[in-house]
Amino acid sequence: MRLLVTGGAGYIGAAVARRLREAGHEVVIVDDLSTGHRESAAGFDLVVGDVADAALVGDLIAARRIEGVVHMAAHCLVGESMTRPGIYYDNNLTRSLALLQAAAKAGARAFVFSSSAAVYGEPECTPIAEQHPTRPTNPYGETKLAFERALHWHAAPLGLAAVSLRYFNAAGATSDGAHGERHDPETHLVPIVLRAAATGAAVPVYGDDYPTPDGTAVRDYIHIEDLAEAHRLALERGAAAGRAESYNLGNGGGFSVLEVIETARRVTGRPIRVERAPRRPGDPALLVASAERARRVLGWAPQRTALADIVESAWRYASGRL
Repeated sequence: MRLLVTGGAGYIGAAVARRLREAGHEVVIVDDLSTGHRESAAGFDLVVGDVADAALVGDLIAARRIEGVVHMAAHCLVGESMTRPGIYYDNNLTRSLALLQAAAKAGARAFVFSSSAAVYGEPECTPIAEQHPTRPTNPYGETKLAFERALHWHAAPLGLAAVSLRYFNAAGATSDGAHGERHDPETHLVPIVLRAAATGAAVPVYGDDYPTPDGTAVRDYIHIEDLAEAHRLALERGAAAGRAESYNLGNGGGFSVLEVIETARRVTGRPIRVERAPRRPGDPALLVASAERARRVLGWAPQRTALADIVESAWRYASGRL
Protein backbone atom coordinates (compact mmCIF):
# COMPACT_ATOMS: atom_id res chain seq x y z
CA MET A 1 0.00 0.00 0.00
CA ARG A 2 0.96 3.65 -0.39
CA LEU A 3 0.80 5.04 3.14
CA LEU A 4 0.88 8.38 4.92
CA VAL A 5 2.36 8.14 8.43
CA THR A 6 1.75 11.16 10.65
CA GLY A 7 4.19 11.66 13.50
CA GLY A 8 6.61 9.35 11.71
CA ALA A 9 9.65 11.20 13.02
CA GLY A 10 8.72 10.38 16.61
CA TYR A 11 9.70 7.52 18.87
CA ILE A 12 6.97 5.03 17.95
CA GLY A 13 6.22 6.58 14.58
CA ALA A 14 9.71 6.06 13.20
CA ALA A 15 9.73 2.41 14.29
CA VAL A 16 6.35 1.90 12.61
CA ALA A 17 7.49 3.62 9.40
CA ARG A 18 10.58 1.40 9.29
CA ARG A 19 8.55 -1.79 9.71
CA LEU A 20 6.02 -0.78 7.08
CA ARG A 21 8.79 -0.06 4.59
CA GLU A 22 10.47 -3.38 5.38
CA ALA A 23 7.14 -5.10 4.61
CA GLY A 24 7.08 -3.53 1.14
CA HIS A 25 4.75 -0.59 1.72
CA GLU A 26 5.52 2.86 0.29
CA VAL A 27 5.72 5.36 3.16
CA VAL A 28 5.41 9.14 3.21
CA ILE A 29 5.86 10.85 6.59
CA VAL A 30 4.18 14.08 7.71
CA ASP A 31 5.58 15.54 10.92
CA ASP A 32 5.86 19.09 12.20
CA LEU A 33 9.02 18.10 14.15
CA SER A 34 7.69 19.73 17.32
CA THR A 35 8.62 16.59 19.25
CA GLY A 36 9.99 14.34 16.50
CA HIS A 37 13.51 14.35 15.08
CA ARG A 38 14.41 14.84 11.43
CA GLU A 39 17.14 12.20 11.64
CA SER A 40 14.59 9.63 12.81
CA ALA A 41 12.92 9.96 9.40
CA ALA A 42 16.20 9.76 7.47
CA GLY A 43 15.76 7.86 4.23
CA PHE A 44 12.01 8.50 4.10
CA ASP A 45 10.00 10.94 2.07
CA LEU A 46 9.47 13.49 4.86
CA VAL A 47 7.04 16.38 4.54
CA VAL A 48 7.40 18.89 7.37
CA GLY A 49 3.96 20.25 8.03
CA ASP A 50 0.74 20.32 10.03
CA VAL A 51 -1.55 17.28 9.89
CA ALA A 52 -4.54 19.63 10.28
CA ASP A 53 -3.62 21.53 7.09
CA ALA A 54 -6.39 20.18 4.86
CA ALA A 55 -4.86 21.57 1.67
CA LEU A 56 -1.46 20.04 2.45
CA VAL A 57 -2.88 16.65 3.41
CA GLY A 58 -5.40 16.52 0.57
CA ASP A 59 -2.86 17.53 -2.08
CA LEU A 60 -0.31 15.09 -0.69
CA ILE A 61 -2.71 12.16 -0.65
CA ALA A 62 -3.89 12.91 -4.16
CA ALA A 63 -0.41 13.50 -5.59
CA ARG A 64 1.15 10.40 -3.99
CA ARG A 65 -2.01 8.30 -4.49
CA ILE A 66 -2.07 7.48 -0.79
CA GLU A 67 -4.31 4.53 0.09
CA GLY A 68 -4.05 4.53 3.87
CA VAL A 69 -3.16 6.73 6.84
CA VAL A 70 -1.38 5.69 10.04
CA HIS A 71 -2.03 8.53 12.49
CA MET A 72 0.45 8.84 15.38
CA ALA A 73 0.87 12.61 15.68
CA ALA A 74 -0.45 13.56 19.13
CA HIS A 75 0.28 15.05 22.52
CA CYS A 76 0.80 12.16 24.90
CA LEU A 77 1.75 13.30 28.42
CA VAL A 78 -0.77 12.44 31.12
CA GLY A 79 0.50 15.02 33.61
CA GLU A 80 0.56 17.81 31.05
CA SER A 81 -2.96 16.93 29.94
CA MET A 82 -4.19 17.53 33.50
CA THR A 83 -2.74 21.05 33.60
CA ARG A 84 -3.23 22.01 29.93
CA PRO A 85 -6.32 20.13 28.73
CA GLY A 86 -7.03 22.61 25.96
CA ILE A 87 -4.01 21.71 23.87
CA TYR A 88 -4.95 18.02 24.13
CA TYR A 89 -8.46 18.62 22.86
CA ASP A 90 -7.06 20.78 20.06
CA ASN A 91 -4.29 18.47 18.91
CA ASN A 92 -5.64 15.02 19.71
CA LEU A 93 -9.25 15.62 18.71
CA THR A 94 -9.88 18.77 16.66
CA ARG A 95 -6.78 18.47 14.50
CA SER A 96 -7.16 14.71 14.18
CA LEU A 97 -10.71 15.21 12.89
CA ALA A 98 -9.40 17.67 10.31
CA LEU A 99 -6.88 15.05 9.17
CA LEU A 100 -9.57 12.36 8.98
CA GLN A 101 -11.87 14.49 6.86
CA ALA A 102 -9.07 15.59 4.53
CA ALA A 103 -7.77 12.04 4.13
CA ALA A 104 -11.18 10.58 3.35
CA LYS A 105 -12.05 13.40 0.94
CA ALA A 106 -8.80 12.80 -0.93
CA GLY A 107 -9.51 9.09 -1.30
CA ALA A 108 -7.69 7.29 1.52
CA ARG A 109 -9.70 4.25 2.59
CA ALA A 110 -7.68 2.76 5.46
CA PHE A 111 -7.04 4.59 8.73
CA VAL A 112 -5.01 3.22 11.65
CA PHE A 113 -5.05 5.32 14.81
CA SER A 114 -2.53 5.36 17.64
CA SER A 115 -4.76 5.14 20.71
CA SER A 116 -3.92 4.32 24.31
CA ALA A 117 -4.72 2.19 27.34
CA ALA A 118 -5.53 5.52 28.99
CA VAL A 119 -9.04 5.21 27.48
CA TYR A 120 -9.90 2.68 30.22
CA GLY A 121 -9.08 4.79 33.26
CA GLU A 122 -8.95 2.93 36.57
CA PRO A 123 -9.65 -0.70 35.65
CA GLU A 124 -12.38 -2.74 37.30
CA CYS A 125 -10.52 -5.97 36.50
CA THR A 126 -7.28 -7.10 34.91
CA PRO A 127 -6.14 -8.02 32.39
CA ILE A 128 -8.15 -5.40 30.54
CA ALA A 129 -10.05 -6.54 27.44
CA GLU A 130 -11.51 -4.24 24.79
CA GLN A 131 -15.05 -4.58 26.17
CA HIS A 132 -13.95 -3.17 29.53
CA PRO A 133 -15.74 0.11 30.39
CA THR A 134 -13.93 3.18 29.07
CA ARG A 135 -13.76 5.84 31.77
CA PRO A 136 -10.60 7.92 31.29
CA THR A 137 -9.14 9.64 34.33
CA ASN A 138 -7.26 12.33 32.40
CA PRO A 139 -7.75 14.52 29.30
CA TYR A 140 -5.12 12.55 27.37
CA GLY A 141 -7.20 9.38 27.62
CA GLU A 142 -10.43 11.29 27.10
CA THR A 143 -9.24 12.82 23.81
CA LYS A 144 -7.97 9.47 22.54
CA LEU A 145 -11.33 7.89 23.31
CA ALA A 146 -13.22 10.77 21.70
CA PHE A 147 -11.37 10.26 18.43
CA GLU A 148 -11.93 6.51 18.57
CA ARG A 149 -15.64 7.25 18.84
CA ALA A 150 -15.40 9.65 15.92
CA LEU A 151 -13.82 6.90 13.82
CA HIS A 152 -16.71 4.61 14.72
CA TRP A 153 -19.27 7.11 13.40
CA HIS A 154 -17.24 8.13 10.36
CA ALA A 155 -16.25 4.66 9.11
CA ALA A 156 -19.51 3.66 7.43
CA PRO A 157 -20.40 6.93 5.66
CA LEU A 158 -16.80 7.44 4.53
CA GLY A 159 -16.23 3.82 3.57
CA LEU A 160 -13.17 3.60 5.84
CA ALA A 161 -11.51 0.52 7.24
CA ALA A 162 -10.62 2.10 10.59
CA VAL A 163 -8.53 0.56 13.37
CA SER A 164 -7.64 1.97 16.78
CA LEU A 165 -4.62 0.39 18.45
CA ARG A 166 -4.69 0.86 22.22
CA TYR A 167 -1.05 0.88 23.27
CA PHE A 168 -0.07 0.02 26.76
CA ASN A 169 3.47 1.22 27.71
CA ALA A 170 5.76 1.43 24.69
CA ALA A 171 9.41 0.84 25.55
CA GLY A 172 12.72 -0.40 24.18
CA ALA A 173 14.73 0.38 21.07
CA THR A 174 15.13 -1.18 17.64
CA SER A 175 17.30 -4.26 17.43
CA ASP A 176 19.95 -2.51 15.36
CA GLY A 177 20.40 0.09 18.12
CA ALA A 178 19.74 2.91 15.68
CA HIS A 179 16.42 4.18 17.01
CA GLY A 180 15.13 4.58 20.54
CA GLU A 181 13.38 6.84 22.96
CA ARG A 182 14.44 10.45 23.47
CA HIS A 183 12.03 13.14 24.53
CA ASP A 184 12.62 16.60 25.90
CA PRO A 185 11.46 16.66 28.60
CA GLU A 186 11.60 12.93 29.23
CA THR A 187 8.60 11.57 31.13
CA HIS A 188 8.68 7.83 30.40
CA LEU A 189 10.00 5.55 33.08
CA VAL A 190 12.49 3.34 31.23
CA PRO A 191 14.60 6.15 29.70
CA ILE A 192 14.44 8.12 32.96
CA VAL A 193 15.77 5.11 34.86
CA LEU A 194 18.52 4.51 32.32
CA ARG A 195 19.55 8.15 32.37
CA ALA A 196 19.79 7.89 36.15
CA ALA A 197 21.99 4.81 35.76
CA ALA A 198 24.32 6.77 33.50
CA THR A 199 24.40 10.04 35.46
CA GLY A 200 23.83 9.08 39.09
CA ALA A 201 20.65 11.15 39.32
CA ALA A 202 17.77 9.88 41.45
CA VAL A 203 14.65 8.37 39.90
CA PRO A 204 11.43 9.96 41.20
CA VAL A 205 8.90 7.30 42.21
CA TYR A 206 5.46 8.94 42.07
CA GLY A 207 3.44 7.20 44.73
CA ASP A 208 4.33 4.21 46.89
CA ASP A 209 0.89 3.66 48.41
CA TYR A 210 -0.99 2.17 45.45
CA PRO A 211 -2.94 -1.07 46.02
CA THR A 212 -0.19 -3.12 44.31
CA PRO A 213 2.27 -5.68 45.76
CA ASP A 214 5.07 -3.13 46.36
CA GLY A 215 2.92 0.01 46.48
CA THR A 216 4.13 1.43 43.17
CA ALA A 217 2.15 1.68 39.93
CA VAL A 218 2.10 -1.36 37.63
CA ARG A 219 2.24 -1.11 33.85
CA ASP A 220 2.30 -3.47 30.87
CA TYR A 221 5.44 -2.79 28.78
CA ILE A 222 5.41 -3.54 25.05
CA HIS A 223 8.47 -3.38 22.80
CA ILE A 224 8.26 -0.83 19.98
CA GLU A 225 9.17 -3.42 17.34
CA ASP A 226 6.19 -5.50 18.45
CA LEU A 227 4.02 -2.38 18.26
CA ALA A 228 5.34 -1.69 14.77
CA GLU A 229 4.43 -5.16 13.56
CA ALA A 230 0.90 -4.71 14.91
CA HIS A 231 0.44 -1.68 12.66
CA ARG A 232 1.35 -3.73 9.60
CA LEU A 233 -1.18 -6.38 10.56
CA ALA A 234 -3.83 -3.76 11.37
CA LEU A 235 -3.56 -2.35 7.86
CA GLU A 236 -3.79 -5.76 6.28
CA ARG A 237 -6.33 -7.53 8.52
CA GLY A 238 -7.73 -5.07 11.09
CA ALA A 239 -11.12 -4.03 9.71
CA ALA A 240 -13.40 -4.36 6.72
CA ALA A 241 -14.40 -1.31 4.72
CA GLY A 242 -17.03 0.72 6.55
CA ARG A 243 -16.12 -0.64 9.97
CA ALA A 244 -14.08 0.61 12.93
CA GLU A 245 -12.36 -1.84 15.28
CA SER A 246 -10.21 -1.48 18.42
CA TYR A 247 -7.39 -3.71 19.62
CA ASN A 248 -5.27 -3.74 22.76
CA LEU A 249 -1.50 -4.04 22.33
CA GLY A 250 0.31 -5.30 25.40
CA ASN A 251 2.22 -8.26 26.78
CA GLY A 252 -0.47 -9.35 29.21
CA GLY A 253 1.79 -9.00 32.24
CA GLY A 254 2.65 -6.02 34.42
CA PHE A 255 5.76 -4.69 36.14
CA SER A 256 5.86 -2.14 38.93
CA VAL A 257 8.00 0.97 38.97
CA LEU A 258 10.33 -0.64 41.50
CA GLU A 259 10.61 -3.79 39.37
CA VAL A 260 11.65 -1.70 36.37
CA ILE A 261 14.29 0.03 38.47
CA GLU A 262 15.65 -3.25 39.81
CA THR A 263 15.75 -4.72 36.29
CA ALA A 264 17.69 -1.69 35.09
CA ARG A 265 20.19 -2.13 37.93
CA ARG A 266 20.84 -5.71 36.76
CA VAL A 267 21.03 -4.80 33.06
CA THR A 268 23.35 -1.81 33.51
CA GLY A 269 25.35 -3.11 36.47
CA ARG A 270 25.00 0.31 38.08
CA PRO A 271 23.35 1.55 41.27
CA ILE A 272 20.21 3.59 40.76
CA ARG A 273 18.97 5.90 43.47
CA VAL A 274 15.27 6.31 44.22
CA GLU A 275 13.50 9.45 45.39
CA ARG A 276 9.94 9.10 46.70
CA ALA A 277 7.39 11.62 45.44
CA PRO A 278 3.60 12.10 45.68
CA ARG A 279 1.26 10.42 43.24
CA ARG A 280 0.61 12.23 39.98
CA PRO A 281 -3.02 13.20 39.31
CA GLY A 282 -4.70 10.95 36.77
CA ASP A 283 -2.34 7.96 37.16
CA PRO A 284 -4.19 4.63 37.63
CA ALA A 285 -2.62 2.03 39.91
CA LEU A 286 -2.66 -0.88 37.48
CA LEU A 287 -2.84 -1.14 33.69
CA VAL A 288 -2.31 -4.59 32.18
CA ALA A 289 -3.66 -5.68 28.80
CA SER A 290 -5.50 -8.63 27.46
CA ALA A 291 -4.30 -8.74 23.85
CA GLU A 292 -6.22 -11.91 22.97
CA ARG A 293 -8.36 -10.14 20.40
CA ALA A 294 -5.27 -8.90 18.53
CA ARG A 295 -3.85 -12.42 18.65
CA ARG A 296 -7.06 -13.98 17.38
CA VAL A 297 -8.03 -11.48 14.66
CA LEU A 298 -4.74 -9.95 13.57
CA GLY A 299 -2.53 -12.96 14.20
CA TRP A 300 -0.31 -10.72 16.32
CA ALA A 301 1.81 -11.95 19.22
CA PRO A 302 4.57 -9.95 20.95
CA GLN A 303 8.00 -11.53 20.57
CA ARG A 304 10.01 -9.46 23.06
CA THR A 305 8.09 -9.99 26.28
CA ALA A 306 10.81 -10.19 28.93
CA LEU A 307 11.30 -6.90 30.78
CA ALA A 308 15.07 -7.47 30.85
CA ASP A 309 15.15 -7.74 27.05
CA ILE A 310 13.14 -4.53 26.63
CA VAL A 311 15.37 -2.64 29.08
CA GLU A 312 18.54 -4.06 27.54
CA SER A 313 17.56 -2.87 24.06
CA ALA A 314 16.83 0.59 25.46
CA TRP A 315 20.16 0.61 27.31
CA ARG A 316 22.10 -0.22 24.13
CA TYR A 317 20.53 2.79 22.48
CA ALA A 318 20.80 5.12 25.48
CA SER A 319 24.39 4.24 26.39
CA GLY A 320 25.46 5.21 22.89
CA ARG A 321 24.01 8.70 23.40
CA LEU A 322 24.58 9.54 27.06
